[in-house]
Formats: sequence, C-alpha cells, structure tokens
Amino acid sequence: MYYGFDMGGTKIELAVFDESLKQVWQKRVPTPKEDYQALLNVFKSLTEEADAALGCRGKIGVGVPGIVNHEKGTVFTTNVPAAKYKPLIHDLANILQRPVKVENDANCFALSEAWDPEFTRYPTVLGLILGTGVGGGFVTNGKVLSGKNGIAGEIGHMNISLQGARLLGETVPEIACGCGKTACFETYLAGPGFERIYAAFTGKKRSAVEIIQLYQQGDAVAKQHVDRYINLLAMFLGQVLTVLDPDLVVIGGGLSQFDGIYQLLPTALPQYLYGIANLPAIERARYGDSGGARGAACLNLRD
Repeated sequence: MYYGFDMGGTKIELAVFDESLKQVWQKRVPTPKEDYQALLNVFKSLTEEADAALGCRGKIGVGVPGIVNHEKGTVFTTNVPAAKYKPLIHDLANILQRPVKVENDANCFALSEAWDPEFTRYPTVLGLILGTGVGGGFVTNGKVLSGKNGIAGEIGHMNISLQGARLLGETVPEIACGCGKTACFETYLAGPGFERIYAAFTGKKRSAVEIIQLYQQGDAVAKQHVDRYINLLAMFLGQVLTVLDPDLVVIGGGLSQFDGIYQLLPTALPQYLYGIANLPAIERARYGDSGGARGAACLNLRD
C-alpha cells in the first residue's frame, strides 16, 4: 500500500492507495502548527491507525507547503511554523520506523497528474498551479525533479520579461512578492494578480469570478483584460517551455477552471516558443484538491 500525507496549514490528510492507485482509506485531522512533537505524533497516530485498519505497513510519502532540502533533510515552510528548518525527513523516518519521502506540495500535484491513466503516456509533465500563487512541478518518467536546493519548479518567481513589462506598461505597478523580490510573474499571473491587472486598467475592483462571468457574457472590457492576461501567461509559459520542453502541461489551481485558458492559450503561445518547437499537450488538472495526498503516495511508485 502507498500512504500519502498532505500536510497543510490547517489540516493533515492521510490517504492510502492500493497498487492500482485506488484510494482505500482516508482521514483528516487538524495540523498542530506550533508544536513540533505534536506534529510528529499526528503522523505517527495516523500511520498506526492505517496500518491497523489495512493490516500492512505502507510506504510513506509526504507533501509539504514549502521547500524541501533533501541534502539536509529539512523543510522551509511558513504555513506550519513548527516544522520550519526542522529535520522533518529524519524525524518522521525515526518515529514511523520506515523510510519516508518528502516533497513540495506543488511537486506532489504534478506527480499525481503525471500518474493519471490518461497522462502516463507522456514522458515529461509540467504541473502549473494558477491559484493564490503560481507554483510548478516537473516530472520525468514518473519521478519528480527536485533540484539541488529543492526549488526546481518554483517557476512563479521568474522575473517578468521585457515584453511583459511593455504589455503592462506603468499602469500595473510592481509589488513585492512573498519571496521578497519584486516583479515576479506570480504577482501578475496568480488569482490576485489577475484581479490586480483588471483593477489597474479599469479602475474597478472585481473578483476573478466576476471578471470571468463578464467575459463569458461578452463584456468588451473583460475580453480585453483576458486577452492581455493570456498574452502575459503565454510569455511566461513560453520561457518555461523553452527550458523544460515538456510533453504535457497540466494546469491546476482556481484559475484552471476558466475554460478561456484552454481555448486561447494554444493560439497565443506559439509566438513565444523557440522557433522549431511544437506545442505540448495542455490539459486541466484531473484531481484538484485531492491531488496532494495522491501525489505524495506516488512518491514511492518508482524508487
């Protein structure tokens, strides 16, 4: 059995999957955000409960909201202060008495999608999250590419391109990103960025849902905004695709529900690709919020 933990700022979920990745057991409990030992004990109690219920000792994978340093076995996460800079990988392996694999939650998202029955035919998969932030993960032949410092896939923190700056002009001012730098693509392409660009050009504050509804109703201002956003997204993605050249791009997060992305992006993207490049397949994520635990379980599929 494959045990997948999804550790978030409010809850920890354990989902158990069989050899065919069918979910057979699941439980969620609140996250002890401030007490490290209590946090470890939650992992222990959930694991022991699953072991007893299923009569086995499953292989364990964990997805965390932060950066995983595999060399040191530590994690950097602001959502769960108790685990910040702690040797979580070593301590979990010790308390659970078995090997534990830990990865960034965006990497787990990408891995879950890569192991979808429809997507396993693609050797390389880029997972792109357009939500409250912009995250990513890259999977090659069923395994996550983490990088030396655990930051592979942090594509939202690429700096906006010259073309992007020209597109937005001085109308949309630079703001500080959560990483401490300014002009990260994340500050423009995430859900709040989508809303901020609209407000900057129109002088009106609307939610992403409201803007998309106006677009679907044929509103000319909303259409102009969406065209601008898609063009910026294409600039960004064109750079990422030139570096990674994936077979498949899977988009998740709140904005992934907007059908206009899949209708407009394939037309906008080619002009920003390397001359001889062909478009990869572009798909909406299949697993949504459940992908974190599933992706964590998938960490042990290909040792």
